[in-house]
Amino acid sequence: MQLIRDIYAVRPANGRPVISFEFFPPKTAEGDRALLEKQIPALLQTRPDYCSVTYGAGGSTREKTLMIVDRIQRDHGLTALAHLTCVNHTREEVRRLLDQINALGCKNILALRGDPPGGGEFTATPGGFEFSKQLVQAIRETGDFSIGVAGFPEGHVACTEGKHADWQHLKEKIEAGADFVLTQLFFDNADFFEFRSHLRDTLGVNVPLVPGVIAILSATQIKKFTQMCGARIPAALGVKLEELSHDDAAAAEFGIEYATRQCQALLEAGVPGLHFYTLNKARSTVRVLHNLGLA
Repeated sequence: MQLIRDIYAVRPANGRPVISFEFFPPKTAEGDRALLEKQIPALLQTRPDYCSVTYGAGGSTREKTLMIVDRIQRDHGLTALAHLTCVNHTREEVRRLLDQINALGCKNILALRGDPPGGGEFTATPGGFEFSKQLVQAIRETGDFSIGVAGFPEGHVACTEGKHADWQHLKEKIEAGADFVLTQLFFDNADFFEFRSHLRDTLGVNVPLVPGVIAILSATQIKKFTQMCGARIPAALGVKLEELSHDDAAAAEFGIEYATRQCQALLEAGVPGLHFYTLNKARSTVRVLHNLGLA
């Protein structure tokens, strides 16, 4: 499988942005089958460059995450990005996990601090990592992995010092060995452009900064989702979602339209790729890519 840093390095030569998708491990065997046998094959028709698979709070989906990573690579021949978190892991456990990931032929890891099970404040595991930059450094010292990290155009919800402090922490993760940044979802491109400008022009960061995008499926669902992750819903979008709060079909159609416009503006501004939070559903993301002429 390819190293994702190499994908971003060579992709500009052919004029097509890097397209990637994110999945989460389902909770049931039926959900596994739907993801692996229906949704992923539908998304593969758009010729993505890689897919990422999330890691449940506190490592709660560890085995299933690795199973899906393995199936994506073995069954579909597509490069996979495995998420890995600091929560509930000692340094020795991380080392063993890296050996396991490497044995699957996966060479790409998204290094995250992660969320504690059940919410609450993050507390470092004794013998583990307090900051994601320490995890990045440990992965870099272990082997030739391509390492991604998360970026937050509006600042991390838990960073009380503000977004500029959060962006400084991101720079430290890159200095520790990260190759690229995938951002949290956002709905106002101005937030991403400010984030990119500060990192590039003020902090001197030069790795790919990849916007994370979601096509809204449901007004109720996206409100809950953004409350958890700290993303802002702009006022005009909030009004529209309120109008569509009792019509999921109409909300999904609007979500496709909104995401298409958002992605068009991002591509015109020269982003290296688009990372789609699919919520394990193919239809809306495929429609957006068709609208963009990228499917």
